[in-house]
Amino acid sequence: MRAVDIIVRKRDGAELTAEQIEFFIEGYAKGAIPDYQAAAWAMAIYFQGMSDAEATALTLAMLHSGQQLDLRDLFPPGSVIVDKHSTGGVGDKTTLALAPLVASLGLPVGKLSGRGLGFSGGTIDKLESIAGFSVDIASEQFMRQLREIGVVLGSQTAELAPADGKLYALRDVTGTVPVLPLIASSIMSKKLASGADAIVLDVKVGQGAFIHDLEEASHLAQLMVGIGRNAGRRMAAVISSMDQPLGRTVGNALELKEAIDALHGHGPEDFTQLVVTLAGEMLRLGGRPGTREELQALAKVQLLNGQAWNKFHQLIAAQGGDVAMIDDPSLLPAAPIVEPALAPGSGWVAELRADQVGLVTVALGGGRQRKDDLIDHAVGVVLEAKIGDAVEAGQPLCWIHAPDEKRLAEARRRLLLSAYCISESPPAPPVLIHKIVE
Repeated sequence: MRAVDIIVRKRDGAELTAEQIEFFIEGYAKGAIPDYQAAAWAMAIYFQGMSDAEATALTLAMLHSGQQLDLRDLFPPGSVIVDKHSTGGVGDKTTLALAPLVASLGLPVGKLSGRGLGFSGGTIDKLESIAGFSVDIASEQFMRQLREIGVVLGSQTAELAPADGKLYALRDVTGTVPVLPLIASSIMSKKLASGADAIVLDVKVGQGAFIHDLEEASHLAQLMVGIGRNAGRRMAAVISSMDQPLGRTVGNALELKEAIDALHGHGPEDFTQLVVTLAGEMLRLGGRPGTREELQALAKVQLLNGQAWNKFHQLIAAQGGDVAMIDDPSLLPAAPIVEPALAPGSGWVAELRADQVGLVTVALGGGRQRKDDLIDHAVGVVLEAKIGDAVEAGQPLCWIHAPDEKRLAEARRRLLLSAYCISESPPAPPVLIHKIVE
C-alpha cells in the first residue's frame, strides 16, 4: 500500500477503506508520510469529501494513533466527567467561563483545547496571555488536577491523538480547514481520547464559522453526535450563530478580560446566554436533575454568586499562572495603540462580518498566517456597535488595539470596508441559538 495511491484514489472521488485510512494516518503520525503528501490528501478531501463511514474510520484512526486517558478510577462510581468543544468562531472565549462554571457545580471538566485556526481564535492562545500559565500538561498531571480541583484546561499533548495534532496545524496553513469530515474527526478523536463520559459540542454556523449553511452544520452535529454515541459517550450539540463575533472582544488578552467579566456576572448578553445554554446541556448529560430551563437558571446564578470565579482562580493557580493578572486584568498584555473606527454614516448596524473581524485580528498579529508564527496577545478589536444597534455618523463602531500605526490604518480600512454595513432601517434581531441536537 502506498500513500500516493490513497491520495489519487481520493482525488478521483473514490471511497477509502478503513484500512487505507488507518495506513495513511499511522504513516503520517510516525513521519513515514511527509507533510506535502498529507497536504495533498487533505486537499483531495476538501474537493471530494468523505462519507460518514470514512469520517468515522478517520476519527478512530487518529484516536488510536496515541494514548487514551482512562479517568474512571478518579471519582466514585456513577460520577460523570464532562467535556465541551467548539468548532471555532470569532470572539469565542466560551470555554474560559464555561469550564470553571460547570466544575464549580460539581461536575469534573477535563478539556484539551486548541490554538487559533485560520481566522478563528484558540482557547490555548487566550490562556497564554497569563504569565506563567502552562498549557502543556502530562497525562499524570491532567488526572491529578482533575481529581483535586475538578477542572483542567490543557493543550493537546503528543500522547493524545498525535496524528490529529500534526494534521490540525497543517490544515491551518494549507486552506483545508472548512471540511466537514476533517472537522468532525479532529474534534472527536481528541474528545474520545480525553476520556470524558459526556461531551457537549458547540457547532458554529455563519460567516465567521467554517460552516456557513445551517443544514450543513446540522449534518456535522449529527455526524459527531453519532460518532460519540457509537463510542459509548453521552452526546449533545448546540448549533449557535457566528454571523457576528461573540461578545464584544476579539483578540487573546481582550477576550480573557471579557471572560473574567462574565465570571463576575458582568459579561455581554449574547456571551452569557451561550455559556449558560452550554452549561445547562453539560449538567443535563452529567445527570443533574431539572428541566433544561432550570439547569440554565442554575448556571446563571452560579455566575453571579462568585463560585465560578473561585474555580477559575483555582484553575489558573494550579497551572502556574500569575493570579495577580486575573485579579487585576490591567496587568494583562496591552497594545501600545488604541484608536476607534468611526461610523461613516448614521443608521443601524445591519451586518458585522465575524470573518472579517477575525482576519483583521490575525493581520494585527493576534493569529497565525504560518503555523510557526508567534502570537501578539495584546492586539485585537473591541466592538462598540453590533447588529441592530443604532449609530450616528462619527461615533466609534469599534476600537482597534494595534501594535503600530501602519497596521492600525489597514485594520481601520478593512473593518469599515468589509466588516460593517450600516442600513437606513433596523434589521431583524439576530438569532444566537438555532437548535440543539441530541
